[in-house]
Amino acid sequence: MFRKLLLGLTVITFAGAGAALAQQSGIKRTPLQKVDFPVGYNTVTAIAEVPAGGASGRHSHPGAETGYVLEGELELVIDGKPPLKLKAGDSYQIPEGAVHDAKTSGDKALKVLGVYVVKAGEPLAKPAP
Repeated sequence: MFRKLLLGLTVITFAGAGAALAQQSGIKRTPLQKVDFPVGYNTVTAIAEVPAGGASGRHSHPGAETGYVLEGELELVIDGKPPLKLKAGDSYQIPEGAVHDAKTSGDKALKVLGVYVVKAGEPLAKPAP
């Protein structure tokens, strides 16, 4: 029963984030887990898939993001930093509130495992201009 409730809350969290980032057509997000930890924060784990030639769209998170590239290649653009070229097997970190975009490179889709430690009660992501 608790697992079903937790999964339902996770789906709602990602649905809200999906609406907030509506410009990101074609992106598939699969929530895996949400834990109310540490105090005042939620730790959310998910898989994001971006089609070849796609991008996540400029956005930020009310907390830190760390991730691992499962498949494909990407250019991670974090405002104020040089772009990072990442491929399967690479990991990355994005500081709290940093505006960023993930763009696929090459002709393959991108698949990443992301872990977000975000402030409780805030949307998972917010679109940025």
